[in-house]
Amino acid sequence: MGRAITVAVTGLHRGDNPQPGAAVARSLRRAIPDIRIVALSYDPLESALYSHDLDRVDSTYLMPYPGKGPQQLRERLTYVHGRERLDVLIPCLDSELANFIEIQPELERQGTAVMLPSREAFERRAKEHLPEFCEQHGLSAPRTLVVNDASQLTQCANEIGYPLYIKGKFYEAWLVYTAVELREKFESLARTWGLPVLVQEALIGEEFDVLGLADSAGGIVGQCAIRKLLRTATGKGFGGIVVNDPALDLMSARIIRQLDWRGPFEIEFLKSPGRPHVLFEINPRFPAWVDFPSQIGCNLPLRLVDMLLGRSPTKLERCDAGQMFIRHSVDLVGDMAELAKLSVDGEYPDGTLAPTAEVGK
Repeated sequence: MGRAITVAVTGLHRGDNPQPGAAVARSLRRAIPDIRIVALSYDPLESALYSHDLDRVDSTYLMPYPGKGPQQLRERLTYVHGRERLDVLIPCLDSELANFIEIQPELERQGTAVMLPSREAFERRAKEHLPEFCEQHGLSAPRTLVVNDASQLTQCANEIGYPLYIKGKFYEAWLVYTAVELREKFESLARTWGLPVLVQEALIGEEFDVLGLADSAGGIVGQCAIRKLLRTATGKGFGGIVVNDPALDLMSARIIRQLDWRGPFEIEFLKSPGRPHVLFEINPRFPAWVDFPSQIGCNLPLRLVDMLLGRSPTKLERCDAGQMFIRHSVDLVGDMAELAKLSVDGEYPDGTLAPTAEVGK
């Protein structure tokens, strides 16, 4: 038998603001039981590092934060590749994508396959540029103003009117009703994610998400569309139901073609009574609910690995309307000794962080 496929993933937190990496890992392990999953983690407390049965990773390496830039990422991945021989890398966080796009040629030269959008496509779909993209292509979008300084907040709020959404450059969105709330959230978002921060019209309606995978020619290989049933305070979907909406399918295909997109994506829409679908966001990676369609025959992370490694393509089943998911929280067991080792050494190359009962074996 040949060497097991080794896939590195980022974004391993499954808590109140879930990241996609754990769901990607679970999708792959379900289909390829002997696959090696290498966790590239920014925090030794990312919850999936302690999820021994569901998301089990084989090795863990701490990574430099995206703000450190592409050079430190390149150096760290060169080290990890020397230890693990990474066949595929699947970045799962918006904030790191610019660095990965920068070092993609080096990754491919070392033998690590990755499928990322072009820098132009990545920038065109960014939150601060999305209204311009929508205007160019006749798409409906909420009114959005870009804020680079707190002194602009009052003027922006007066133009849009309360209540309004204030959004971080990469993550987080808050519905605010007063100038005090607006200022507090601006300072928090700017401190956490940097500038610019966006002030956006608050539209009322149902939210829809389209998860998909695009090929290198801007065509969609497979997708799944849902309506959100449950949402957190920050708008994260904690439950969803598959919908059959030809208008969503056509709009998604058009957007991906116009961006000439390649790789994973999530497109978020809002439908208000009497209005066409409003394009809310285009996220440049798999969403945290990607394991839901994987469980009903549409395993897009697996199909991505097939494409990158030249394997026979996995058949993707159509997601039938009415199938649904609800997110479920559990308590995970770890041991302080494993956390200490990862925090001090920056890596745990010999397996997943062991639960208490296994420590010392």
